[in-house]
Amino acid sequence: MAITTRSTHACCGGTLGFYNHPSDSLGLEARFAVFMPDGASAAAPAPVIHLLAGLTCTEETFLIKANAVRFAAEYGIALVATDTSPRGADAPGEDDSYDFGSGAGFYLDATQAPWAAHYRMGTYVAEELPALTEANFPLDGARRGIMGHSMGGHGALVHALRAPDRWKSVSAFAPIVHPSAVPWGEKAFTGYLGPDRAAWAAHDATLLLRADHTHPTTILVDQGDADQFLDAQLQPWHLEDAARAAGQELILRRHPGYDHSYWFIQSFIQDHLTHHAAILRR
Repeated sequence: MAITTRSTHACCGGTLGFYNHPSDSLGLEARFAVFMPDGASAAAPAPVIHLLAGLTCTEETFLIKANAVRFAAEYGIALVATDTSPRGADAPGEDDSYDFGSGAGFYLDATQAPWAAHYRMGTYVAEELPALTEANFPLDGARRGIMGHSMGGHGALVHALRAPDRWKSVSAFAPIVHPSAVPWGEKAFTGYLGPDRAAWAAHDATLLLRADHTHPTTILVDQGDADQFLDAQLQPWHLEDAARAAGQELILRRHPGYDHSYWFIQSFIQDHLTHHAAILRR
């Protein structure tokens, strides 16, 4: 599990580092970032939140733009951020659009050629990256949460609902809650998973809730009412209805005037860190 350090930076009473490693899941070199708060050690490992960013982003985006590091340091929580897709797969057309291919892996394992060879972000997020980071940093894998924005919010919800024993806390900003029913998701799922919509259900938070895949803790979701993608792509009411029917505890907050940007995330990131800290410290 060798990793290569690209850079490290003192930040907010801790260390922020950017790293590369050869990924078995992706069959390519992968990139990730870790913030470690001061005081974490092998004897006292830190709880950790994995961050999943949205379309076009990288492992740097959430850490640079969200202002999460400051509050993670205050709460003694580590952060791990992954890239949003494999890089350098050389799949035909992977750089043709912002919402499919490079920067748009949707945190799932593709089953369709040519994507299946390298687009395996599902296994990478669920298994390889936690194992890698917990072997190389003082992280407490028994206290691991997941958070995301937009496409990453979709990923956070799906991974937590599919494996609540692996992800002990979950939250999302402006997530794609029902990708099977909106253009971003339909495009990605058709390309990565094929035309059979039955195969899509395991990657759709709304459909997972309808199938009684729930999380034992409260899910926190924030959504801006001025989000330019709200009606066409995000449609949070589907998650609300499915959670109600499934008995899933959900806090879905709507914020007048806020859009889809990281300015929105900065405004409420402390609430999300507080949410995760309360669960992971139990």
